[in-house]
Amino acid sequence: MSGTTTAAAVLRRRAAGAGADRWVVLVVLCVSLLLVAVDATVLHVAAPAVTEDLKPGGMELLWIVDVYPLVCASLLILFGTLGDRIGRRRVLLLGYTLFGVASGLAALAQSAEVLIVARALLGVGGAMIMPATLSILRQVFPDRRERALAIGVWSAVAAVGAAVGPLLGGFLLEHFWWGSVFLINIPLMLVSLPVGRLLLPESKGDREGPWDVVGALMAAAGLFGVVMGVKRLGSGESVGSLLTVLPLAVGAVLLAGFVRRQRRRTYPLVDLKMFARPAFSTSVGCIVLAMLALVGLELIAAQYLQLVLGLSPLETGLRLLPLTFAAMAAGLAGARMLRRFGPRRMVCTGFCLTAFAVVLLTALGRTDECALMLSGFVLLGFGLETTLFGAYESMLSEAPQEQAGGAAAIGETSYQLGAGIGIALLGTVMNAAYAPGLSGVAGVPASAAASAGHSLGEAYEVSARLGGSAGAALRHAARDAFVHGLHVTLLVSAGLLLLGAVMALRLPRVMQCEPGPVDLPAPRDAADSRVSV
Repeated sequence: MSGTTTAAAVLRRRAAGAGADRWVVLVVLCVSLLLVAVDATVLHVAAPAVTEDLKPGGMELLWIVDVYPLVCASLLILFGTLGDRIGRRRVLLLGYTLFGVASGLAALAQSAEVLIVARALLGVGGAMIMPATLSILRQVFPDRRERALAIGVWSAVAAVGAAVGPLLGGFLLEHFWWGSVFLINIPLMLVSLPVGRLLLPESKGDREGPWDVVGALMAAAGLFGVVMGVKRLGSGESVGSLLTVLPLAVGAVLLAGFVRRQRRRTYPLVDLKMFARPAFSTSVGCIVLAMLALVGLELIAAQYLQLVLGLSPLETGLRLLPLTFAAMAAGLAGARMLRRFGPRRMVCTGFCLTAFAVVLLTALGRTDECALMLSGFVLLGFGLETTLFGAYESMLSEAPQEQAGGAAAIGETSYQLGAGIGIALLGTVMNAAYAPGLSGVAGVPASAAASAGHSLGEAYEVSARLGGSAGAALRHAARDAFVHGLHVTLLVSAGLLLLGAVMALRLPRVMQCEPGPVDLPAPRDAADSRVSV
């Protein structure tokens, strides 16, 4: 093969994604993301069926539910940077394979231990898939205007996946056994593997030097410890508990060592100089704050709808759907808004709109205010997705092409950490505002009031045991205390969102678009036309 022919082939590979098939590539990437997003929430409704069938202990059930997001969040940086080294498509296809195998193992699990291992392997596969979708998207859409539209579609699909998980799980459980919530992944992966191999372009970073294996393991172990500690705090564990403090302390030490190691290495795993760029570091902070508000509020909103208003799980899911639809609309309109308003105004406005929606929801009480709730959820979904879209797009566009996998992994890790911290922080605020309202209820013993102060669900159980006027008084006081706690939590969330709006002022004022891709001329001779690209 001549040097000219080889150079032309290389140029065509670098121009992958500039042609018409990039939109087909986007579809493949979105299907990948949809599977991972659905699997993160699909087990929530299946947990009772799993408990009845496999009889797991309390700790085993906790690991069955939590091990997937825990492992996935821990390994995002490892596999994101590995894709930059050995090829992002290769890591993505390996993730497809592992995800399919682990899904089959989970569906056929006959014991809690096997299901925990299968869920952990699903987390490994998800960690391979998630950063690869964003980094490949960064490559196949070199023009920022088109890339903004692609990220909008990508983020809308993520919103759909999070909402579809519980609904799909509920539908399957009505007609099949609990393993079907995992089995549906297999045919989709069998299709995605050959299609991905055929259509997705391969890409690597242009960085030199060896891949830092020790650094990758330090990051994975450190994130595992921090996320585990944060999740235990979110589940109501004491701050002084050894099983909470130890993972947090070890994780923090490992992450500090990881940062120090990266600064000293000639060829770092993650170029921490990216954080010196205001647009990149600000975008990461905005993602954390947005997720912190969203996940905590969704959890408390679900409790409010079911325990205060008495709605069924299906009715609760339907009430939350407007939030998802609004998020989808914001994702699809995000590219146009970004071009018109610029990253700074878009993200700042998204935070302010979300804060307004949160304050609006403080008008909710013990009665069902359907119109008010609908308005608040629509504004909440649109504002948060506007914020996340602008932050993700700015972060990904600011990162160098050779660091696309690492940047995507940092963004996804920020997303997961924000979600975990949100549950822990807002849950703590909620409990602190809720528990004092149950002290001094007439006819209720102090021990019963203390038990009822753990949660509204437990308060209902205690009131049922007490019965009579004391039980009714406790139930009434618990509802009022929960609504008061909800209002306090919403106001704290609004404050955090306004802090995000101030932070977003560091983002660029306008969307700076690099020149679009230039199509290569067709080969001039027959020899060139036969070259396999």
